[in-house]
Amino acid sequence: MIEHDPSSRRVAVAPLDDAALAESTIALADTDPVLAGLVARNGIPPLWARKPGFATMLRLILEQQVSLASADAAYRKLQAAVGSVEPTTVLALDDDQLKGIGFSRQKAGYARGLAEGLVEGSIDLDALETAQDEIAINRLRSIRGIGPWTASCYLLFALRRPDAWPPGDRALQVSIFRVYGLADVPDADTANERARAWRPLRAIAARLLWHEYLGGRS
Repeated sequence: MIEHDPSSRRVAVAPLDDAALAESTIALADTDPVLAGLVARNGIPPLWARKPGFATMLRLILEQQVSLASADAAYRKLQAAVGSVEPTTVLALDDDQLKGIGFSRQKAGYARGLAEGLVEGSIDLDALETAQDEIAINRLRSIRGIGPWTASCYLLFALRRPDAWPPGDRALQVSIFRVYGLADVPDADTANERARAWRPLRAIAARLLWHEYLGGRS
């Protein structure tokens, strides 16, 4: 359950926009010659911003442990089925309909629980926009089906926090392996440890590494 805590401190860092992303990318590249090489080859990475709210969180649930193409196909089917992706429209679908769209039984349960929490008011995604990163992560992780990766991706894409880092992201681990010429693909803990050097701009490093993983494509 997410509850708004009026006593929590407000976030001091403004969400990234295109200008801040460009400035931060150059600043980070000045500290890491490998990342500087990625900037020289691919330019400033995309912002990949997503609108905060239910639809983005639901899409991240669909993206858990599957390819982006598969998740995108399921999300498009959902849009075709309900029109506007809202808690009430998703709750109008039964489990068989969600399964036909591409939800596993487990993810259907996660989606339904998130939608019900938002409708009932026990979950407040809007309150996260002014919460500090750690507080926002903890609140998100209190929701069934939202783990560290999903919570961090929400901060990175929807809230556009500059230091969000999605632990256990396989594409980031493979990209680190390739660009740093490592002997093996690092596990999640090793990748997280390497990312510490990029604080407080780990979300910038993630975008650079994803951009390279995708071949420099937007």
